Amino acid sequence: MQTFELDPRLAADTLPIGDLPLSRALLMNDCRYPWVILVPRRPGKVELIDLDAQERTQLWQESLLVCEVLARHFQGDKLNTGALGNVVSQLHLHHVLRRRGDPAWPGPVWGHSPAQPYAPEQGEEVLLRLRELLLA
Repeated sequence: MQTFELDPRLAADTLPIGDLPLSRALLMNDCRYPWVILVPRRPGKVELIDLDAQERTQLWQESLLVCEVLARHFQGDKLNTGALGNVVSQLHLHHVLRRRGDPAWPGPVWGHSPAQPYAPEQGEEVLLRLRELLLA
């Protein structure tokens, strides 16, 4: 039986928030964007259709929770969600709160420019806040 392992590229680019019932929640380590990634803790899953009906429902509920937290507790103008898998095939959902005038606005954040990592204390503050809001 396979066990869940986070793709090394996701692990390298993110800070761990914690585990929801289905997904591992990660903070993209780029201080320019409030950006949360959900990765279902199911080995070998690549597409949404690889999840069973109950897992898809759970992922949708977790995604909506992330959307609500970002929209209500962080400053932004537009909330983007997406499931891309061209570079990292492991199933994962991006939730990016965008701001007019952010470095990539109005284009996509992917591939725009190198990430600007959080300063350690800033990253810890954002992680603590997200943990309180998502994992409570």
